Amino acid sequence: MEIIIHELHKVKIAEIRSDDFILKNAQDALDIMANAGEQGARKIILYEKNISPEFFQLKTRLAGEILLKFTNYRVKLAIIGEFGKYKSKSLDAFIYETNKGNQFYFVTDIETAKSKLLKGLKN
Repeated sequence: MEIIIHELHKVKIAEIRSDDFILKNAQDALDIMANAGEQGARKIILYEKNISPEFFQLKTRLAGEILLKFTNYRVKLAIIGEFGKYKSKSLDAFIYETNKGNQFYFVTDIETAKSKLLKGLKN
């Protein structure tokens, strides 16, 4: 797993890149937050390909379990991917409502992820 730190407006954002890492439980989320935190980042970008498909099946409750950890530790998260392939009305509604907030974002590219994670930042 590679952590790339983007520093924008004096804010560090950790981009997690990996060809083999899969976020599959709350402990994995805590590990990511700890690794990013060691580098001073409280905002994280993950890629859909690095998250277990169960996360996107809301009935498993994995998304809620993982996102609760990010909420509890006040770490913002952007997930980059193509989410339409899941063909789930409940997931579509979840993504829509989540994107209206200021904690989690489901986006399609890195520039949007960075912009969303900086949302509300006072320059």
